[in-house]
Amino acid sequence: MLKLNTLIKKSLSLVMIGGLAFTLTSCSSKKGPKEYGQPAIYWYNKIASEIANADLEGADDSYISLESEHKNSPLLATALQILVNAHIEKEEYELANFYIDEYTKKFAVSKSIDYFRYLKIKANFLAFSSQFREQNLITQTQKDIDEFMVKFPNSPYMPLVGTINARLAMAKASFDKEIADLYKRIDKPKAAEYYEEKVAKNWVDPKEIKEVNVPWYRYIFE
Repeated sequence: MLKLNTLIKKSLSLVMIGGLAFTLTSCSSKKGPKEYGQPAIYWYNKIASEIANADLEGADDSYISLESEHKNSPLLATALQILVNAHIEKEEYELANFYIDEYTKKFAVSKSIDYFRYLKIKANFLAFSSQFREQNLITQTQKDIDEFMVKFPNSPYMPLVGTINARLAMAKASFDKEIADLYKRIDKPKAAEYYEEKVAKNWVDPKEIKEVNVPWYRYIFE
């Protein structure tokens, strides 16, 4: 009887080990082996498919494979374009800017370079989420806009860049106006006058400046 119990226990152990091995093998087969040596169109289609399925991490990995295996493929430019737009859509602006910079390095003389410069301005503008905390981002984006206007005066994206420029100018003026009002409240007229002059430089008529609508739970930290 003792031998029979021992045999049963051993059999159960083997079944459990076999089941665990099968589970691990199944999971491994689902992930599949590391792919390599595929044609460029394979990686491009995979990027498009993963973006369509909202798997941006997978799309990023597939781009690495495309770029490393096919550095001179004409599909790289289009892949970068769809990755930029996908990350902007998901509000992942740093990653979007990474791909914009990649495009700029690889295709600096491309006819589409103004489009990517516009996308960088757009990504930085959309990343601006706080009324008073991101003044450096505003300043840098305004510099990018000035450069865009000089380099691409006939770009079809100029009206969009102009709109962003106007909204950033109003944001900058709103910030300076807030500081001027603060100095007035603490009775420092010279400092208040200095910032009021800055408001006038950023916006023609200060009365047109609309205050940013900050939620109450964030306002106390601004």
